[in-house]
Amino acid sequence: MAVSQGAIMGKDKTLQAAGMILIYAAIIGFTDNYVRVIAAHAGLWQFHATRTVFAIAILTILAVPLSLRLRPVNLRSVAARSIIHGLSMVIYFGALAFLPVALVAAGLFTAPIFVLLISRFAYGEAIGPFRILAVILGFTGVVLVLGPEAFAGASLPALLPVLAGAMYAMGNIATRKWCPQESAETLLAGFFLALGIIGLLGMAALALWPIPVPAGVAGFLQRGPVWPDSGFWFWTFIQAAGSLLGVGLMVRAYQVADATRVSVFEYAILPSAAIWAWLLWGEVLTPLAILGMALIVAAGLMIAIRARRSG
Repeated sequence: MAVSQGAIMGKDKTLQAAGMILIYAAIIGFTDNYVRVIAAHAGLWQFHATRTVFAIAILTILAVPLSLRLRPVNLRSVAARSIIHGLSMVIYFGALAFLPVALVAAGLFTAPIFVLLISRFAYGEAIGPFRILAVILGFTGVVLVLGPEAFAGASLPALLPVLAGAMYAMGNIATRKWCPQESAETLLAGFFLALGIIGLLGMAALALWPIPVPAGVAGFLQRGPVWPDSGFWFWTFIQAAGSLLGVGLMVRAYQVADATRVSVFEYAILPSAAIWAWLLWGEVLTPLAILGMALIVAAGLMIAIRARRSG
């Protein structure tokens, strides 16, 4: 017990961060399964703009009773981090319009690899073999979960999800390196504001220069501003509330622990999303995917055990 308390109460609270990431994965796995419902009624840009309105409204309402600190300590750092993370999500969702979901997800989950590379070569941090092995193990699990079709037909456009993964990694490192004094709610507000501004710009561009829009989910990227039905408003609000809680936990995790360690636990999002897909839509996992999830869990346990011993 004394060892675990030391690990949690130390400067780098890896075990505490792991718990935050696991809760974050459970929440995001649920809410992201309903993006398919949202995409059938409105566009990517309107989704981001509307979700930002809901998110900022919730933060504003909770600011006084919860004593939230929304004003940034360093506006420039918060703005830079928000833009990087916001663009990574826009690239990720935009790539879904013309690439298989499996390929896009595989690209985004190269982020832990980029976290290691950036930490080593940009900041000169020593990366031990244990963490390198954990990242490789986790990424192998991701490949097994996604299946061989994830890398079928790879081409130049397929590099976009990898770019999203690189930018996501940069944003995660920026959370700890650039914004250690910022509150989680400040970074949350900045993240949503960046996405909201990008969404408004996209809506304005498509309103001024409309393009042909496929029906249903296929028109998610090209669809300009519309008046959607009640399902869009409901699930976008759920997305906003869930993202506030989940992303808030994720942001805090990157503030209290080393990014190269925390990033490994984010692999839990994939099994979480798959489990919710099974519960909500009846999508069944293959034995290969189950093996991949076991490797993902093993990667997280390796980091947790290592943190406990070094605490």
